[in-house]
Amino acid sequence: MVQIVAPPTTTLSLNLPIGLKLHVTPEQFATLATHNKDIRLERTAAGELLVNPPTGWETGERNSSINAQLYRWNEDNGYPGKVFDSSTGFTLPNGAILSPDASWVSSERWDALTDEQRSTFANLCPDFVVELRSKSDGLKPTQAKMREYCSNGARLGWLIDPQSKSVEIYRANGEVEILSNPSAVSGEDILPGFALSLSRIWS
Repeated sequence: MVQIVAPPTTTLSLNLPIGLKLHVTPEQFATLATHNKDIRLERTAAGELLVNPPTGWETGERNSSINAQLYRWNEDNGYPGKVFDSSTGFTLPNGAILSPDASWVSSERWDALTDEQRSTFANLCPDFVVELRSKSDGLKPTQAKMREYCSNGARLGWLIDPQSKSVEIYRANGEVEILSNPSAVSGEDILPGFALSLSRIWS
């Protein structure tokens, strides 16, 4: 359900049938997001509005573990960048507005943004992104989103799938590596010294 504000003060509710595409401008998207903070909204590069329902407790707990480990690494290493959770949207160079489940941006790139570029949905693609696949997430659309991140500037991405206990590692050069039931996954040279423990994710 998307909340549509009708002037001057009336708020209307609009039920969107599955499969119906609703296109919005970046400005309209920002307004919708402001009035629907409990719903995770995204926008494709073509302007299509994506409405994602709240996650279940299992996905929420797993995502909390990922963000906590990433934040701890960033803190222990003197804050070399900024860590963001799944509620953060980014405006990618292709115009899409996406919200990774976890992400990290180097301080160098973040500090180079103007105040205007940082407003609302920062105008950049994170250096590092994580998508945690829930039971309702289709595999192919999530893989397509990972490729989109990489084609827009992400240097490293992980698609973590608790259902198959696998991690797909996406790199800027287009290479994809699949790990089967790993106990941990390395941040490589993008996040030096970071290794995400997956014991809580698989349990």
